[in-house]
Amino acid sequence: MDIWSVVDDADRAQWTLVPFESVGPLRFGMNLEDVAAVMDAHGFEGEAAPMFRHGALTQQADFRVKGEGLYQLAVMAYYRQSGELASVAVDALRGPQVSFDGMSFIGQVPSKLEERFYAYADARGVKVNITAEGEPASQELGLVIRPQRAGDILLTRAFFTAKFDDWANTLSDSVPRQEWEVR
Repeated sequence: MDIWSVVDDADRAQWTLVPFESVGPLRFGMNLEDVAAVMDAHGFEGEAAPMFRHGALTQQADFRVKGEGLYQLAVMAYYRQSGELASVAVDALRGPQVSFDGMSFIGQVPSKLEERFYAYADARGVKVNITAEGEPASQELGLVIRPQRAGDILLTRAFFTAKFDDWANTLSDSVPRQEWEVR
């Protein structure tokens, strides 16, 4: 498998976002073992590893699509010190498609998705913030839309979070350093 190959949208698992509650079958607050079992049942395999502490986040679990030759990530799950799932990042190249209210967030052309996202936000009175990296984010929806390299092009990945008011000051503060380093 080519490291830059991008899964066709039709071949991706199709997940739905419920802001601050769930990303597909992953419900915020689940423990590591439950997340691993759910991911396994949905065709993903992975492992957990401690991470350098980022505020209240202390553990990360990385999942890939089963059967791929190389260990290429599809979903990253981040956990609070209490062991509860706090946030999920979905890879642009191999992650499941995550949709919300008619918008698909994964593997899109960044400028086109941003245009749709701003139109959605304007129509519904949802405030859009710009991160320090220049990426659109919504504290009201608990998401950051990020670009990710796919060979010579950029596609979108997304970061989704549980309510963070008791463990981070802002949405950007809830994003672990490892996520900001993905390019």
